[in-house]
Amino acid sequence: MKVFVVGLNHKIADVDVREKLAFNGPKLEEGLLRFRQLPEVEEAIILSTCNRVELYANVRDPQKASESIKTFLSDFHNIRRESLDSALYIYDDISAARHILRVASSLDSMVVGEPQILGQLKDAFEMSLSKKTTGILLNKLMKKAISAAKRVRTETRIAENAVSISFAAVELAKKIFTDLSTKVFMLLGAGEMAELAARHLIGNGVKEVVVANRTYERACDLAKEFNGRPVNFDDFMQEMVRADIVICSTGAPTYILIKNQMQKVMKERKQRQVFIIDISVPRNIDPEINDLENVYLYNVDDLQGVVDTNLFERRKEAEKAEKIIEEELETFLKWQSSLDSVPTIKALREKAEEIKNDELGKLLHKLQDIGDKEREAIEYMATAIVNKLIHPPTAALKADTENKELLVAAIRRLYGINGERSED
Repeated sequence: MKVFVVGLNHKIADVDVREKLAFNGPKLEEGLLRFRQLPEVEEAIILSTCNRVELYANVRDPQKASESIKTFLSDFHNIRRESLDSALYIYDDISAARHILRVASSLDSMVVGEPQILGQLKDAFEMSLSKKTTGILLNKLMKKAISAAKRVRTETRIAENAVSISFAAVELAKKIFTDLSTKVFMLLGAGEMAELAARHLIGNGVKEVVVANRTYERACDLAKEFNGRPVNFDDFMQEMVRADIVICSTGAPTYILIKNQMQKVMKERKQRQVFIIDISVPRNIDPEINDLENVYLYNVDDLQGVVDTNLFERRKEAEKAEKIIEEELETFLKWQSSLDSVPTIKALREKAEEIKNDELGKLLHKLQDIGDKEREAIEYMATAIVNKLIHPPTAALKADTENKELLVAAIRRLYGINGERSED
């Protein structure tokens, strides 16, 4: 039994290719069942997200499985078979198990440390369980992947630092104001990045929202979406007296707020702290405003600096996470190795018992006049001899070794254990 992965992700395929191979909606269930029905596939899971499409399997012959799965993808998605060879990556055995653990822990994600992938992996696993397309190997590996991801979350700080401009804005706001729920937020303009930051702020507790835009109808639409209040753009200076957090992205060619104007605002605010984010390019807020007491002004480059620092921190945490992955992988491989040995150990015991019983039968047939005590003594001695003879190979099979497959093959040949190995 070997873990096998065939897939593609954001690193090697653009969105057009990923869309063509995606298993969306009803396609997922249909694809999963057809995938499992392939003769070379004994267990099957399909993980399909916006950034990756991966097929997980338990196979005996990786080479045959590779060809079969590629043909399945070609037929199912009506894509030329030849075009898949360069678009897919393939992982086999240990590298496949390691890959799945890294995916679950978001070490293979576009944004390292993002939490969504673990939920998506759980959903894929649940789908496979409900359709009975998995078995002992993938069930164990999926549970191990989930536990590894949880360890990475709790034992590292990989997900603690914001790695997008909009998230960085929220993180800075939380450092300045410990409780965002009591703060007034004003969105000045309607740039895409500013709107995204606004959504994150609202998601982090901001309740009172004011929207000012040069097009009042647009302000009304956004205010409705954010459950806020629209105002005329010309009135934004008066509104800043109440606003604790301001995100500006107007697209104006010059400054719309200068230092002496902000001084008047701060006087009316009685010097209460204010956090201003100028995402506009060119900048719309005079950078000299940052010299004023209790005014915290950040532009897009400042936020990018925060993101770059946080990405560096995440990379350091990712190194710790990789060590956790290797620890969890080692325990899985030990379990898998012992699982591969069980059928041979059972067959070896059955072979020994068969020989013992056959020889005992012949001997006791010749010694019909002996008593019960003598018979028991002979049977006990025969059992003891058998146990001592099969103990060394049994212990070797149970031990952790890199050459387990060679050892299994050698023992089966030496002891005349023929046929396919049992799966129980």
